[in-house]
Amino acid sequence: MKKFILLSVSILLMCGTASGWGREGHETIARIADNNLKPSVRKKLESYLGHSIVYYAKWMDDYRHTKEYGFTSNWHACTVDEDLKYVPQPDGDAVYGLNQAMEVLKDYKNLPDSTVIVNIKYLLHLAGDLHCPSHIAYQGKNYSFEVDFGGGYIKPRVKTNIHSVWDFYAIQSCRIWSVSEYAEELDRLSRKEIKEIVKGTPQDWLEGNAERCLVQMDLAHPGDRLQQDFVNAAMPLIETQMLYAGYRLAHILNNLF
Repeated sequence: MKKFILLSVSILLMCGTASGWGREGHETIARIADNNLKPSVRKKLESYLGHSIVYYAKWMDDYRHTKEYGFTSNWHACTVDEDLKYVPQPDGDAVYGLNQAMEVLKDYKNLPDSTVIVNIKYLLHLAGDLHCPSHIAYQGKNYSFEVDFGGGYIKPRVKTNIHSVWDFYAIQSCRIWSVSEYAEELDRLSRKEIKEIVKGTPQDWLEGNAERCLVQMDLAHPGDRLQQDFVNAAMPLIETQMLYAGYRLAHILNNLF
């Protein structure tokens, strides 16, 4: 039992120290969300931030290691049990961070601007991390290992942790668009389809993500050389997760503001 607990904790720590989506992922998610904001909500958010929401999509990764925001370091991942049910963590996780920020912002009109701004930044980032395949820690499964990524059309080859492959290497190997172009390519669902995607709570979304992303365990194993076949299999999942994250982030912001 002790070994099992240690394994689960080590997986969460690995996820917690990784960066979630890279710049491309986080900013594309935010651009999808921005494209689906009500005009009045977009105007209000930009009045607080001084920029579009895309500008601050990666902010939490840039500040998580500072003394002021170190307490958020473990918020970037989530854990599910063997039944793919959410397991809250004592130091917080992405579900916790999202719920806290949403609760705070319900009263945004009566809060100092600085409080509103930092909680908006939490939402922008954590909605993305909640959907990142490598930031779902599956209890009982070891998902911290090295792989050799590249070869064939993918150059240069790199030895790296599997987390980095899911976070950004796979995207960078086959997508060279701007984040606005990427968002335009992905954001093509109907209002009816979007309405279904945004139903539920962050916990519901996590558990759905965990089920959808479980396939990642079959796509890569320790020491594998991951080449174009892996990218071909991984990208549909990656892009689905980015799209869902963007729609759900817009849903949260539209309801709050």
